Amino acid sequence: MNHRYLPMTEQDKKEMLATIGVESISELFSDIPESVRFKGLYNIKAAKSESALLKELKQLASKNEDTEANISFLGAGVYNHYKPVIVDHVISRSEFYTAYTPYQPEISQGELQAIFEFQTMIAELTGMDLANSSMYDGGTSLAEAGMLAAGQTKRKKILVSEAIHPEYRDVVATYAYGQSIETVTIPTVNGVTDISELNRLVDENTAAVMVQYPNFFGQIEDIKVLGEIAHEAKALFIVSANPLALGVLTPPGKLGADIVVGDAQVFGIPESFGGPYCGYFATTTKLMRKVPGRLVGETVDGDGRRGFVLTLQAREQHIRREKATSNICSNQALLALAASVAMTALGKKGVQEMAKQNIVKTRYAKNAFESNGFTVPFKGPHFNEIVVKTNKPVLEINKMLLEKGIIGGYDLGLVYPELENHTLIAVTELRTKEEIDQLVAEMGAYNA
Repeated sequence: MNHRYLPMTEQDKKEMLATIGVESISELFSDIPESVRFKGLYNIKAAKSESALLKELKQLASKNEDTEANISFLGAGVYNHYKPVIVDHVISRSEFYTAYTPYQPEISQGELQAIFEFQTMIAELTGMDLANSSMYDGGTSLAEAGMLAAGQTKRKKILVSEAIHPEYRDVVATYAYGQSIETVTIPTVNGVTDISELNRLVDENTAAVMVQYPNFFGQIEDIKVLGEIAHEAKALFIVSANPLALGVLTPPGKLGADIVVGDAQVFGIPESFGGPYCGYFATTTKLMRKVPGRLVGETVDGDGRRGFVLTLQAREQHIRREKATSNICSNQALLALAASVAMTALGKKGVQEMAKQNIVKTRYAKNAFESNGFTVPFKGPHFNEIVVKTNKPVLEINKMLLEKGIIGGYDLGLVYPELENHTLIAVTELRTKEEIDQLVAEMGAYNA
């Protein structure tokens, strides 16, 4: 054999060709006219040995910048947080690492209990009645919430705050397009959702109002007021929330939210250059049978012993397609487990302390920037992130910072033209006073 990972031998090929009655593999393509066949050579490298290929791939990978070799102030939806060392130890165990859908509960009790614990902790953090067994990421969770709202209310318009993560808004718009649902953006004022504009836009055709808490700029929305406006129009109120922030903020479920979604990446899941992550979806009992994905429940067997089962599976893989609530076909069980292990290791007090450190250190950074002549345009309470105005293009500043071993903030001008030369700085519990001071000093010297 030429390639050890291709188990088909030449004899295998001959036998298969003989079975179907052709002489060669090229004969299989005889129906394709010669005039349209590609005759040249593909512009790809010649095959290498395994050791040579691994060496080349490692050299390419080493060109990536990461948050281990650099100090990171980049957030914008994915954050450099503390991860308890026990997380990787637990999720690397073969019974979890290789587990897929627990179709047979009698041999999947560990997997089912892990998912049940995830659901329980998410429900407690969000203040909701229940949570599903996880979803792909925060963006798809939000989009699924919008589709649920449209189906529940039989309405065709979703109001989406401009202060929601831009990529999340794109996912919502993509889902909505396929369902002929209109998405309307609610403008912002001073970094938060414009309440007067929401009052103007909401009407009898509004299925849902979507906001983020804290929002994309790190600002804390007044979700109680926003929810009341949504409910007055008999629309559902959907909140995309950072679960770490809920360690100190009032849970959306206590402030009137009908659906709370988000990403559990903040708990034990590394940035990994963009994924995979773990979305969560929490809601009220009233909407339980419309929840996408699956719910794991606790029960007892014939002998009265506690056990766990897939209680509700309203997905197309299990029931008739036209009756399914969603075409979401799986859950992020391994990453949900990682989040569960992290939350368990931290405990209630640990999550609160971690969240408080994010608040305190972000406040320190805000004061440091303002003391060094920078403008921080958005006032009011904030969490984890602040917007800082610069005199020079953010791209130039970030290139300079990277040379100093610092990953700078997110260039807001990429998605908000009115915020050109504004950077979104994330300060997590991992950042030290010295690192924050270094960032401010480097940016101040270059920005002058």
